Amino acid sequence: MGSDLRKGERFMKLRVVHIAALSALMASTGCGRDHIEAINLANEGDRAVQVNVEGAVQKYEQAVQLDPTNHRIIWKLAKAYEKKEDWDKMASSLSRAVQIAPDFANYWFKRGYALVKQAEAGNPDAYEESKEPLKKCIEKDPNYAECYHFLAEASLWTNDEQAALDNYSKAIEHDPSTAYYYPPLGELLITFKFYKEAEQILKEGTRIVAPSEKANNHLYAMYVLRFQVAQAKDDKAEMVASMEKAQEVAGETHPEISFNLGSTYAVMDPPQKEKAARLLKSFVKRACRSAKAAQFKEQCETANSLIQKLGASVN
Repeated sequence: MGSDLRKGERFMKLRVVHIAALSALMASTGCGRDHIEAINLANEGDRAVQVNVEGAVQKYEQAVQLDPTNHRIIWKLAKAYEKKEDWDKMASSLSRAVQIAPDFANYWFKRGYALVKQAEAGNPDAYEESKEPLKKCIEKDPNYAECYHFLAEASLWTNDEQAALDNYSKAIEHDPSTAYYYPPLGELLITFKFYKEAEQILKEGTRIVAPSEKANNHLYAMYVLRFQVAQAKDDKAEMVASMEKAQEVAGETHPEISFNLGSTYAVMDPPQKEKAARLLKSFVKRACRSAKAAQFKEQCETANSLIQKLGASVN
């Protein structure tokens, strides 16, 4: 009788252990199914994102609901929001990603970047908020040049000019080949009348950065800033040289370059009348008789006045 009772007790214990193990297996299998399904949905999003961003977002959101701890899928969702320029959702998605994977510098960077974009879109308080993730990015990867650049932007807009100078400089130090890092630093140095330092950094930028469709707008800005430095130093030869270089990279997107260079030729000693008149008339035709006339009202008036002084006809 006692032997039978003990056998029954052992059977019941084994049954309880078996049921517990089976329950755990079923639970883990369910989680595994969710994980696999989330990956499948994310892969569908990957295939759609180049042609149907909204559809890709839906796939990624479904995937995140199934597997909310998969930071790589959250990253894909954030990048899709970036394509839509939905900075609020991009920032909030990356807030989740950095909680799950705090050592990924790129997650911190893109969260800071999204907050800077929110600020640019009309929420200036986001500049201050962007500083923390950008500093975290630098902490995780001290060579991440973009984090220094956007931290400088946030610092500038929150009236910390020294931090802006320091971080713009560090961005260039860590990646001197990126064209858009140079103009903001050059402009800030000129604002504080650090002309020698501005000239040095702008000459370095125009030396290192090769002309290209992507870089030319930034090169144009660098040459215009070099012109401003030369103007402050009353270096007319450098003023002309800078404007001529700016004209080379300006293309059709900067009609004002004809005014800048033409007016520079006009005030040289002696003035280069023929070149000045040709460029100023080109500016009048391109800018002053188009939809952009209001934008260039002051330059148009000056151009017409200079053309008359040069003894040339506007037509």
